[in-house]
Amino acid sequence: MGAAINNTKMAVLVAALFAVLFAHGACGELLELNHTTSAARQLRGRGGGWLPAKATWYGAPNGAGPDDNGGACGFKNTNQYPFMSMTSCGNQPLFQDGKGCGSCYQIRCTNKNNPACSGQAKTVMITDMNYYPVAQYHFDLSGTAFGSLAKPGLNDKLRHAGIIDMQFRRVPCNLPGLTVNFHVEQGSNPVYLAVLVEFADKAGTVVQMDLMESRSRYWTPMRRSWGSIWRLDSNHRLQAPFSLRIRSESGKTLIAKNVIPANWRPNTNYRSFVQF
Repeated sequence: MGAAINNTKMAVLVAALFAVLFAHGACGELLELNHTTSAARQLRGRGGGWLPAKATWYGAPNGAGPDDNGGACGFKNTNQYPFMSMTSCGNQPLFQDGKGCGSCYQIRCTNKNNPACSGQAKTVMITDMNYYPVAQYHFDLSGTAFGSLAKPGLNDKLRHAGIIDMQFRRVPCNLPGLTVNFHVEQGSNPVYLAVLVEFADKAGTVVQMDLMESRSRYWTPMRRSWGSIWRLDSNHRLQAPFSLRIRSESGKTLIAKNVIPANWRPNTNYRSFVQF
């Protein structure tokens, strides 16, 4: 009997230590859960219904998460429009080795989850990777996004909880006034091109990008380098201007003709005229 009580106390202690360890989340390095079915497919299979998840938060209480307002997707200035600090790390079923970058989710928590929860749905975008999953679906939210789930005036109280149960569902992104942007990454040169694709509005995610050189009739597939950055390693000097073709998760394809000009430069944005 005494041994059983001691075992119970040990289990409670381990659970408490686990909760403290993840109280403020972290997008660092550790083993993640291995789930092969994407959250997007599960959501579509359930008709867009709500799924259970855990939420933590990291960074500044009213910040966008990472100190540099970036993340493992490669997006920049996540404290500004259209992100507005409403961002989240996603564990592997959400981040999907970068395939989930830019996807949007409605999230909510109710009074049943925590007395400070408002129950109102808020929308966040996956901009980073969460290597510390505490559940099958784990959102490590920015401090801003976590606090937005609270009743008025109770943002800090909810953040003090550190980890909460919540619900989520996949939704289309809504980025009014924006077209797809292509950022040529630092280090690109005449035989190597790395391009960040962002602001894919309703689609959210891009699953393939191809490049057509000047005076060519053929598309050359690019490969995902990391996050939302695609790269092309060429065996010849690439001939600009470049047209880019992107395909969304739903299969819709857009072509940004000659979007990267002949006089392109690294570390430069090139805004297209196309949008999903």
